[in-house]
Order: sequence, then C-alpha cells, then structure tokens
Amino acid sequence: MMVKFFSWLPAIILMAGLASCSSAQQQEGQRDGAGTAAKPGAVVVDVVQWTGTVKAVDPAKKLVTVEGPGGRTTTVNAQNARNLDQVKPGDKVNVELIEEMALFVRKAEAAPSASEEQAVELAPKGKMPGGVVANTVQITANVEAIDYGKRTVDLKGPLGNVRTLKVDKSVKNFDQVKKGDQVVIRHTEAIAISVTKP
Repeated sequence: MMVKFFSWLPAIILMAGLASCSSAQQQEGQRDGAGTAAKPGAVVVDVVQWTGTVKAVDPAKKLVTVEGPGGRTTTVNAQNARNLDQVKPGDKVNVELIEEMALFVRKAEAAPSASEEQAVELAPKGKMPGGVVANTVQITANVEAIDYGKRTVDLKGPLGNVRTLKVDKSVKNFDQVKKGDQVVIRHTEAIAISVTKP
C-alpha cells in the first residue's frame, strides 16, 4: 500500500496539493508569522453521502445486499459488523465517505518515510449495526534539488528513489521551497455507516 501510494506522488502534487484545485474545502498557505510568503500547502476535502435500502441479508456468510441511488445494488461484506442479526430487508443504510488530502512543505525533520494507520469504531452490542473506519497514509519526501526557471523539483522518497516533478504555474509561493525542505502528503479516507429502521 505505501509503495503503491508513493508511485502516485507526481499526480498528487500536480492535481491535489501544490496546484490550485477546486474542491469542497481548500486552504492554502498564506503568510508566516513574520509576514513573508509561506511555503506551499493545501488541504482538499471531499464528502459523499448516500442512503440505500437493504434488499437481502445472508447471516451465515455475513453478506448484506444494498440497493443504492439509481437502483444499483452492492453486496457488502459485513464480517466485522456487530448485531448483524438486527438487520432486515427494508432497513435504511446511511453511508458517508470522507476523503481528505493534505499536502504541505516544511523543513526536513527526518529521513523520508511512509506510514499507515487505521482506526475502527463499531456500534455497541445491542444497537443497530454501524461504525466508522478511517485509514490514513502519510508519505514524506525530501527536496533534493529545485529549478525555479524550469519549475521542477527533485524529490527523494522513502525507498530512496528520486523523481523530478514539474510544478504547475498556478502554484503559489513556489519560490519559498528550498533544497532540504520536505514535502508531506497525508491521505485519509473515512467511511461511516449506520443502519436505521424505515
């Protein structure tokens, strides 16, 4: 997962971090405490919500078939669900998917790295099934070289590989990025599911 994620780095930087992009919410680096231009950075958040209807429940295999918007059906693996015996055809399934991409530049604090964390919270016993699962992957890469004229930056990742990336002209404060800085990319996906009676 972490190695695969680092291979996305060029697209992430061009599309979701340093470049200006449209999203539900975005914050860009403005000025530091001394009033000088800050290093580039952005946070992009996307939220998708939908409600479906339980069409079938297979308690033995722990599978739930849900009909979502537009009549499309999906079979959900409910192996980790608590209180599955309470779910019946006709119940409503509420889903909220939140995806956040944060990218910022800072002074290098350590060697490039990659990490992944997962948090799970399930409904208490006796309650209707539901819960939240959040997965966060963070990659750091060091700026090895930078060419302001060509608008390129060489980044060394956690596996020791170096990539040269072209930085879009819309990126603000590119001139504040220096050799020895570190690019941090944090990607979080969270899904919250709850089941309610109609």
